Amino acid sequence: MTGTADPTRTSTASTTSTSSPTTALRDVIVVGAGPTGLLLAGDLAAAGVPVTLVEKRPHRISNLSRAFAVHARSLEQLDARGLADELEARGWTLDRIRLFGRLTVRLDTLPSRFNHVLVIPQYEVEKVLERRAVEAGVRFRYDTEVTGVRQSGDSVTVEVRGPRGEGEPEELTAAYVVGADGHRSAVREAIGLPFPGRSAIRSLVLADVRLDEEPETLLTGGAVGDAFAFLAPFGDGYHRVVGWLRGRDVPDSEPLELDEVREITRLALGRDYGMRDARWMSRFRSDERQAPAYRVGRVFLAGDAAHVHSPAGGQGMNTGLQDAANLGWKLAAVLGGHADPALLDTYQAERHPVGRSVLRSSGGIIRLAMAKYPWTLAFRSALTMFLSRVGPVRARAIGQVTGIGYKYGAPRGAHRLVGTRVPDVALRSGRLHEAMRGGRFVLITPRTSARSSPLPSGLHTAGDRKDRLTVEEWASNRRTTVLVRPDGYVAWAAEDADGPAVEAALTAAVGAR
Repeated sequence: MTGTADPTRTSTASTTSTSSPTTALRDVIVVGAGPTGLLLAGDLAAAGVPVTLVEKRPHRISNLSRAFAVHARSLEQLDARGLADELEARGWTLDRIRLFGRLTVRLDTLPSRFNHVLVIPQYEVEKVLERRAVEAGVRFRYDTEVTGVRQSGDSVTVEVRGPRGEGEPEELTAAYVVGADGHRSAVREAIGLPFPGRSAIRSLVLADVRLDEEPETLLTGGAVGDAFAFLAPFGDGYHRVVGWLRGRDVPDSEPLELDEVREITRLALGRDYGMRDARWMSRFRSDERQAPAYRVGRVFLAGDAAHVHSPAGGQGMNTGLQDAANLGWKLAAVLGGHADPALLDTYQAERHPVGRSVLRSSGGIIRLAMAKYPWTLAFRSALTMFLSRVGPVRARAIGQVTGIGYKYGAPRGAHRLVGTRVPDVALRSGRLHEAMRGGRFVLITPRTSARSSPLPSGLHTAGDRKDRLTVEEWASNRRTTVLVRPDGYVAWAAEDADGPAVEAALTAAVGAR
């Protein structure tokens, strides 16, 4: 691993006994070193914010992946950080997916550079995100368990103990804390937030096995009668098997044997592909839950700590990555003194509705896949036919699953583009995602020949905002001026904008000169 920091080291720079108040008030503590926490910590550190990442587990990248799909919007975010091409080279791409045995979902028509889903184990995503975080200077505290959280008017104190909860108690103080520590979040519990919901599916079985017979397709799934099974490759000779058998409702603690996994797979897929040599097996249940708030004072929740849902559609890790991308630049702007703290309220306003939508869509997919009764099977058949024939509805559904279809709210009277995602558009100097790699806002202006009136000379460059703003021109003759947020959504836009209008927009979104 390359980089300027060692991710296994223990930092005491943020303990209350050694931090000065000034330092502490700019620190952020991120709890949880999964994809969500790693992306967020890396973004903050890259923006110059001191970050400590606290993780209960020892330092290692586990090969026991939960997620296998990286969707288009997550790939766009990773591309804006210079990481997507590396991951694409390690995984496999699928440009169409078959659902319910008869509906083919084509992804090659997506309006994205990444018009496919990338099939790659979660641990590969974690590897590149950890490396980036290390290089950006994130301080890592592995083997460290959160035991409490206390808030005051201008800081948060996190009580920790480690390793394995047996070490001496310690306190870490920061301006803000983000709990990205999974569905059993210690941070969420410490701030007293409920996690309402229910178990969508009980007694799912998981196994990582070798197969004597290679599946015909990259992702193999099917449901027959009371059984469902899904196979996905790791790339190291092992496959992940997920299975479920209706009526077999046993505790998660019940021992799991490979013969049971084989049986469920044969019932659902017609054969067990000669599975053998299980290196790991487990039972689990799939919950549908969402915290009522993603923010309580100076503490935020992101990823599975904020929302969990069925694995249908592969939206879990992807939704968490989008949470991180949304929150990171806002924290950096507030801590840098360039934005009002009220900006942080927009995290809840923008991301909570998305989490609620993901719960609905993933739950709908899994219930349709598990349909048993004649009326539910008839509804699934009718819906499948409807989606196959009505293009706009199908496109909207695909946009939700892949993440590219979500739009954030905009003020009354704002330009129609405000709040929308900006694809990887062509600029005179290259691509938008390349221009975003500094974690800055990007102002895209018309080319000089396309402007109705010239902009003041000071707006041709970022000037005093160069640490927060990049100025580019459209490659085409488009006349819309667009200010793109660091997470790739439109902050402001106008047709034939003059200098004062652009300057006012920059002051409002990026901060004063």
